[in-house]
Amino acid sequence: MDKNTWIGFLLIAAIIVGFSMLNRPSAEEMAERQRIQDSIRIAQQMEAEAQQLSQEISAQVKNDSTSVSSGQSDTETQESLQSRIAAAYGSFAPAAQGEEQTTILENSKLRLHIANRGGRIERAELKEYKAYGDTLNPLCLFRGDEASLAFTIITANNRILSTDQLYFEPVRESSVIGNAADRQILTMRLKTDVEDAYIDFIYTMLPDEYMIDFVISPHNVQYVLAQNVNSLELKWRQLIPQHERGRKFEERYARLQYMLAGGDIEELSESKADSKRETARIRWIGYKDQFFSTVLIADAPLSSAEFESVPQDAYTRYVKQYETKASVDFDLTGQNITAFRWYFGPNHYNTLKAYDDNLPNELKLHLKELVPLGWKIVAWINKILVIPMFDLFMGWGLHIGIVILLMTLVIKLIILPFVFASYRSSAKMRVLKPQIDEINAKYPPEKMQERQQATMALYSRAGVSPMSGCLPMLFQFPVLMAMFWFFPTAIELRGQSLWWAEDLSTYDAILTWDTPIWLLGDHLSLFCLIMTVANFGYTFITMQQQNTDPSMRFMKWMMYLMPLMFLFIFNDYAAGLSYYYTLSLGFTILQTMIFRWSIDDKKLLAQMEENAKKRASKPKSGLMARLEKMQQEQQRLAREQAKQQAKKYR
Repeated sequence: MDKNTWIGFLLIAAIIVGFSMLNRPSAEEMAERQRIQDSIRIAQQMEAEAQQLSQEISAQVKNDSTSVSSGQSDTETQESLQSRIAAAYGSFAPAAQGEEQTTILENSKLRLHIANRGGRIERAELKEYKAYGDTLNPLCLFRGDEASLAFTIITANNRILSTDQLYFEPVRESSVIGNAADRQILTMRLKTDVEDAYIDFIYTMLPDEYMIDFVISPHNVQYVLAQNVNSLELKWRQLIPQHERGRKFEERYARLQYMLAGGDIEELSESKADSKRETARIRWIGYKDQFFSTVLIADAPLSSAEFESVPQDAYTRYVKQYETKASVDFDLTGQNITAFRWYFGPNHYNTLKAYDDNLPNELKLHLKELVPLGWKIVAWINKILVIPMFDLFMGWGLHIGIVILLMTLVIKLIILPFVFASYRSSAKMRVLKPQIDEINAKYPPEKMQERQQATMALYSRAGVSPMSGCLPMLFQFPVLMAMFWFFPTAIELRGQSLWWAEDLSTYDAILTWDTPIWLLGDHLSLFCLIMTVANFGYTFITMQQQNTDPSMRFMKWMMYLMPLMFLFIFNDYAAGLSYYYTLSLGFTILQTMIFRWSIDDKKLLAQMEENAKKRASKPKSGLMARLEKMQQEQQRLAREQAKQQAKKYR
């Protein structure tokens, strides 16, 4: 290597060394990192010890029962265990032992089971809904170990405890607060060995509501907790059971979402394992399924949250597992309570939207964003057109099949002018086909520029724009996409039957098999099959009206392949969506036949020729004159270049 190469290597090495030294953490930063790592290690060790001790306590309780029944006792073992409990739990030692029980809160919509171990909700049932395949019992969002909620606390003797290892005592208070005589209140009290020092978990349930209040209220705990405690660590984990028939679709719509204090909605991936650390303050966290959600709403936004979402194996009864760790503000004196709200309910747009009604913008929860309605313009169409129209027709007490039929008819009437404009443009192009063929015969492919200029001149004289047929379709597309997003997320379709389809919110299989077929899966949906046949019919009618160029035969066959592709795409989709598309295609075919009958090609051509004569008699505008002059100049330059090339190769 030469001298310059050696100098280059040395400079690179010097830059790397200098960069490393400049970015080396200071002694204070290294000490802080070590302190954090030590704290994490100690906390994990204490948590493991507490879990082991909790297991020993449970085993001892069983042994005590056996000993009593047999007349035996082991005083030394019991004393040793009690001393270990006192050392491990400090002032919370009285709450280390207990018998697991549950207390029920219930209204017309919810039935909640609150466990005394951990003081948490261990079972949540939606009384108005059923899971697929279970028509007897209410739909259960979670039960038992499928969900856990715990808050980490630090005792005065610097022991780290988790509330899910401690036993609370239920205290039912008066159901009368102010004028709300039917309000239910349940207090789960975590007692200590200090008289009049405890922590309350207070649950308040209103009638006919999916949302309940949850408050953490400390009382004189400054004597039993570490003095520097100003926050609690929240740990929330939940498995999401499969509630619907179509697992693939349910997995697609199940995701962890949360709202930042500023109003932005964030989410984790729905298709793969994902995790995220959020440093911004968080207003609510939603564990979402296709049609139902469990949402934890914090009155004082959470901070320093970590989220994790893990898809579950297909052979299990679970779709996803979500987990959250977050920091919760906590006031030892109890002057500032830690308040939450829980939402256990359906992903129904109007139900969720009602919680924001009459609230100022800075307090709005935007829970309605749990219902996916598509991109901004598509969601806007759903919110101002599709959902109000659907609610209107449903309010008339009509059958769901009639409701979708009326929606289809209204939407077709709305986009009718665009469809007619598109069809009229296609008809103009069709009647000009003989003249275009003459231009193609006159100018061979080698003179493509002259061919294009002649074709555009023909279009100009006839008053036809090739884009005039595309623009109307562009206006229709957002409406079509709005319906595409609406039907799979409309919980009103869930459990609604139509003819052979038992549930319009999922696929309507007429044939099933054990081994999945590539792209098609393990079933064939009848509404999807009918939609495919209707799509073939529409494609056939459309292609018959177009005198396709022989060179474009491949594209013609591609048009016939599109309906077949839709069969594979929509086979897993909601039967209600396939039913809507079938109706829409039927109306489209009828419109096409009416347009074809009402538009006479000969009269249209005569009208176009008459319009061309009128335009020819008018003086050309300055812009058109300049464009024509530019075209002539381009033709002259092209001819000169061709002559020069010919001379060059002679």
